[in-house]
Amino acid sequence: MTVRDVAVEAYKEALPALAASLVGGLIAGVVLGGMRAELRAVPGLLVLVPALLATRGNVYGSLGARIATALHQGLIDPYVTGADERLRAAATAALANGVLTSTFASIMAFFLLTFLGSPVAPLPILVGIAIVAGLLSGIVLTVVVVTVVFAGYRRGRNPDTIVGPLVTTTGDVFGILFLLIAVRTVLAIAGVF
Repeated sequence: MTVRDVAVEAYKEALPALAASLVGGLIAGVVLGGMRAELRAVPGLLVLVPALLATRGNVYGSLGARIATALHQGLIDPYVTGADERLRAAATAALANGVLTSTFASIMAFFLLTFLGSPVAPLPILVGIAIVAGLLSGIVLTVVVVTVVFAGYRRGRNPDTIVGPLVTTTGDVFGILFLLIAVRTVLAIAGVF
């Protein structure tokens, strides 16, 4: 196989995932554009959005890479079973990391905006939004990453080619959607919205 053949094959595998990523990013942008009331109700939320989306990509991209490596090395079978301790540990660690980094990002955003003298929502509101959004999107991303990586691997696709665009698309779309749900939920509980 020549370098050209390898490059062509890689583009054939990646192009549909990249196209889906583009569409998903546009959908996430439309949802974010429709969140004007929520963004006004929670000062500082817009500062938090890129951090939360980056967190999804970093944490769940790493999960996908770990699963892909384990599949390539034969450490796990490409089927979900409750008995697979490695898969369960990786998924649990990813979910915990996602929630913890979301919480940390909200705390840092609060203190940074306070230090700069910018308007910012109360810390419990930002933390609550980050935790709810991190937990909901984390559950969905874990299920999607595991399912798609295993299904792609069983069909002869390279999971490493699929993981990046998959996590980007799913993280953006569900990250923004669950951020909207989290904002409305937390503000309703706080009696603000």
